[in-house]
This record gives sequence, structure tokens and C-alpha cells, in this order.
Amino acid sequence: MLLGRVIGTVWATRKDEKLEGMKLLVVREVDLDYKPLPRFLVAVDTVQAGGGEVVLICQGASARQTKMTEKRPVDAVVMAVVDAFDIEGKIVFQKSGKGDR
Repeated sequence: MLLGRVIGTVWATRKDEKLEGMKLLVVREVDLDYKPLPRFLVAVDTVQAGGGEVVLICQGASARQTKMTEKRPVDAVVMAVVDAFDIEGKIVFQKSGKGDR
């Protein structure tokens, strides 16, 4: 699993029929200090994540194990919105509802 922050949405009017109705999010990976990494990915949103939210992403065969993505051509899925995380007892991120950090 990866930590990331939602930075955008992909709009595709023509796509494989198995992707119909799925929201595609652009997610930039973040490190353990909550700093953005240069990598990003496009992931199917299964939890109604919004822009700016910190999320958990699953990739590969595991991405096809949610109810929404089962047997679909998906390689990455947003499967959780992060409320908080800590490293060695120090809170690195906590969702505030008014702009995160």
C-alpha cells in the first residue's frame, strides 16, 4: 500500500465498458514526513475521496479485490481516506476538515 494525496481527476468520455461509472483520481505519492514525492498515479476511487485528501492506495492484483473493482482492468485503487497517521509516536498527519496537516 502507498500513501498519497489526491491532486486531480481524470475525465475520459471514451473508455473500456468495465470502467463505466468509475471515478479516476490523480494521486501524488507522499513520504513519511507527508512531503510530496515526484511520482503520481491514476487510481479508481472506491471511497468518494476528495481533492487534497490523504489516501491509501493499493496496486496490482490487490487493486481488483474491492467490490467495485473485482474483475475490472484496474491497476490502482483508492481504498481508504486517512484520518491520521503517526511515526514512532509522533503524529505526522491529522485530518482537520479545514485543510489538512
